[in-house]
Amino acid sequence: MHYRLSQLYLELANVTQDIFTNMPRKKVTEVSGNGGIKRKRAGGKKKEREFSSDDEFDDYEEQENTKKPGKPATKSGLQPVTVSDDIKEKIKLDLPKIKGQLLIFGATNWDLIGRKEVPKAQAAFRNLGQNLWGPHRYGSMSDVQVSSVVSGPCAAHSLLITTEGKLWSWGRNEKGQLGHGDTKRLEAPKLIEALADEVVVAAACGRNHTLALTEGGTAYSFGENKLGQLGQGNQTDAVLSPAPIQYDGQPLVKVACGAEFSMVVDCKGNLYSFGCPEYGQLGHNSDGKFIARAQRIEFDCETVARRVAIFIEKSKDGQVTPVPNVVVRDVACGGNHTLILDSQKRVFSWGFGGYGRLGHTEPKDEMVPRLVKLFDFPGRGASQIYTGYQCSFAVNEMGGLFFWGVTNTSRESTMYPKAVQDLCGWKVRSLACGKSSIVIAADDSTISWGPSPTFGELGYGDNKAKSSTTAQEVKTLDGVYAEQVMMGYAHSLVIARQDTPQEQEKLKKLPEYNPRTL
Repeated sequence: MHYRLSQLYLELANVTQDIFTNMPRKKVTEVSGNGGIKRKRAGGKKKEREFSSDDEFDDYEEQENTKKPGKPATKSGLQPVTVSDDIKEKIKLDLPKIKGQLLIFGATNWDLIGRKEVPKAQAAFRNLGQNLWGPHRYGSMSDVQVSSVVSGPCAAHSLLITTEGKLWSWGRNEKGQLGHGDTKRLEAPKLIEALADEVVVAAACGRNHTLALTEGGTAYSFGENKLGQLGQGNQTDAVLSPAPIQYDGQPLVKVACGAEFSMVVDCKGNLYSFGCPEYGQLGHNSDGKFIARAQRIEFDCETVARRVAIFIEKSKDGQVTPVPNVVVRDVACGGNHTLILDSQKRVFSWGFGGYGRLGHTEPKDEMVPRLVKLFDFPGRGASQIYTGYQCSFAVNEMGGLFFWGVTNTSRESTMYPKAVQDLCGWKVRSLACGKSSIVIAADDSTISWGPSPTFGELGYGDNKAKSSTTAQEVKTLDGVYAEQVMMGYAHSLVIARQDTPQEQEKLKKLPEYNPRTL
């Protein structure tokens, strides 16, 4: 069956040589080799790599013994994407049309987040951070106008983009993911000097790596690169300062990061991926696994941007049909899965299928982008997509919010998109997911929920409930209009509008956060 499907993919996409040269040398079904805490996926026997809320990053470090870098891209014949200058378009991307003041709440001891204890190398910073149970203003950023905030469900670092297009970063920095040329943790945002002459319009955070996109469509990457997630043509421990990815195609318009992989979209709507191919998360019809020696699993990583060429639809009986004319407009990455939104308002998902996060009614991994059927009907297409660590969201054309996957693994999974009834009638403009918590900006309110344990990322305030299994308005932000919300692993960021004297006065009443530094 697998052979027949592979042959179909090759005929449909006319990419026979490309796929066969990058198929894993041997399929592995019994040896996991992930080294982390294993849990059964809902509805299946296959085991996945999932982590508890307090030891994810420790377990990830242990996995480096089994997740060895694979072969360089040149061995498979892949070269960086190149387009001649005479047909390459010239573009100028715009910054988001919002501005406001930065607010933060949640865990701020960046080196401890997701760990049982602070690593020895960062022990000097052990007591600097704290859990902020309610929204705080960053004291050092009170005069900075922010147009975008960036983090991710796997990330313990954050970015902000000012209204002038300058990129700032702070948080964990063990792999140079802050882009300052060192590995020193930062308690408060700091301008990335290496990009000071660029106008940055978008960015993305993985577990330990970062992508930044300039107004001209160039992507820079920095941070960990053991699995090729920086797209710079090699696999090294880390890159401490921003460097362009190895790509000379049409200008890029979107960037996104999973835990250890990256996605970029060009101005023609083509999707490219690079990094770790585990679970098929790169979309190239392969999970990249092979047994190197002594039952050790390694990965054939993609170290340069490679186009995702195949998009499919599957029927209930498993029949595969090609989906043509897919022009990608947006992309969002979870820990090990990806969603895209195309020009016809269709949603595709692929990668790790555990807990139903792909929305296909089954927990199977998908090696190539597969159509999520709920949004493939007239008037029911999607307008926004979002991903969490183990879940996915979409807003449809009528403004309805849909969820699939899981935020609490002790509860039943949602295997296909279902309407979020608690938010029926709310107009969602921004949504973000942490490891297991959700924050939403809708109408004039900020809404959040998430299971225990939490670290303040829900923003309910001191001496208030610390968790909630249902959507609750964040009362500490009453009167504050959130232009955008963003979440890291266990912290939340908000861009608060301050256009009127009333809004400015409300913000002044919020406590100020001035972290200690060494």
